[in-house]
Amino acid sequence: MKAKQKIMNDKLVEEAAAYVSELLSTKLDKKYLYHNLRHTERVVKNTKVLIDNHELSPKEQENLLLAAWFHDTGYIHGSENHEENSCEIASDWLKEREVDVNRIAQVCEVILSTKMEAEPENELQKILKDADSSHLSKPSYINTSEILRQELKLTGVAEYSLEEWRKENIQLLVNRHKFYTDFAKKNWNKGKEENIEELAKQQRKAKRRQHKEELKVHLKGKNPDRGIQTLYRVTLRNHLKLSDIADTKANILLSVNAIIISLALANLIPKLDNPSNSHLLLPSLILVLFSVVSIIFAILSTRPNVSSGEFSDEDVKDRKVNLLFFGNFHKMPYMKYESALREMIVDQEYIYDSLTKDLYYLGVVLARKYRLLRITYTVFMIGIILSVLTFLAAFLLI
Repeated sequence: MKAKQKIMNDKLVEEAAAYVSELLSTKLDKKYLYHNLRHTERVVKNTKVLIDNHELSPKEQENLLLAAWFHDTGYIHGSENHEENSCEIASDWLKEREVDVNRIAQVCEVILSTKMEAEPENELQKILKDADSSHLSKPSYINTSEILRQELKLTGVAEYSLEEWRKENIQLLVNRHKFYTDFAKKNWNKGKEENIEELAKQQRKAKRRQHKEELKVHLKGKNPDRGIQTLYRVTLRNHLKLSDIADTKANILLSVNAIIISLALANLIPKLDNPSNSHLLLPSLILVLFSVVSIIFAILSTRPNVSSGEFSDEDVKDRKVNLLFFGNFHKMPYMKYESALREMIVDQEYIYDSLTKDLYYLGVVLARKYRLLRITYTVFMIGIILSVLTFLAAFLLI
């Protein structure tokens, strides 16, 4: 930090501070929520920070602080041409104190440099310009800008929605504003960039929220008839119940045949080594063989068949993929599945197509299950009948 030099006339600056404080406290319209005494004090404070980091003569320091105190006094006459009005107020006050005309002109030049479109031409103008916009780098910037939005509305200058104001602020920070002094660039740019990111984050959230609201409105106007909803809901539920029944029947057959094989292996087959029991060999083999075949068919009826689990953007575009069945998407990244599902839910016809495919392919699976179950029951029944008949024949022949 550079050595701080004492300004040439502390008393003049103190008198200016007292005058401006009184002027803004009593003459400024209360509608000016942002451009008020608090803002002026903040600009003066940041001007002093920049003065401490620049090599300025005492006279330059005094001129800069005078400009900082007077730069927004013109708002007592309204926001239009307030810089020129501020310059006039400062000139009148300084003339009363017999300040040199050239110095008054220098103070006015610094005040006029705070115009939004003005480009600073010297170090003093750069310092006040940066001090006046230092709030753009502060953590409180979002709240401060909201106060300015309310001020513009109350004073009739402009009225912005939250979204419009957010866009306006992003445009200001990204395209129209820059810091001029080396100190501000080094120490305040980071905070400004963080505020840009925060505004962009809020904008993304607002867009997602708006998209959801638009989707609700879109779907509200295209809600399917209650009868259609009931049709799909009841049919899907019946399909799932039938599938559950088929699985239960298959499990029963698996358990019964497993018990038969276990008993045969434990009690019957070991006795076949005895020549006196040779007549039981054929019935036992028939019983075990048909039980094994029954188990195989029962397993086939419950064996899941999962597809590739992947789809392409073209599949979604052409409506070739059913996003309601896990087998079609279980290998896809979540973001890609979410994007595809969003595309589907805004298309009512695509939703109906997907539900219809779900019903159809559940029906196909059910048909396969019940066909295999029928074969299983038939094999089991034939096996039991043949086993009993061969056991009876074996005992009769002996």
